[in-house]
Amino acid sequence: MPQIIPIRDLRDTTKLSAMCNATDEPIFVTKNGYGDLVVMSVATYEQQLAKVDMYNKICEAKAQADSGELLDGQTVLAELKEKYGRRE
Repeated sequence: MPQIIPIRDLRDTTKLSAMCNATDEPIFVTKNGYGDLVVMSVATYEQQLAKVDMYNKICEAKAQADSGELLDGQTVLAELKEKYGRRE
C-alpha cells in the first residue's frame, strides 16, 4: 500500500530518509490534500530505472521479432564461441 504524507513532514529529513529506505515503494507527498511530490530511496529509483530499461528491451525485441529480424540461436552461439572462445 503506498505511503502518503503531508508536505510538512518533509521537515524531518531523518525520518523521511528512514521511511524511504524501509520500503521499496515511492512515498507520495501531498500539498493541501493534492499530490505534489514523489520521494524514494536511491535503491528504489535504480530498481525502477532497471525495470523501465528491461521493458524497453522487451518491446524492442518484440518489434524485431514481429518484423522478421530474427537470428538463429545456434548460429549466434557458434559465432560467439569462435570469437570469444578459449584460446590456448
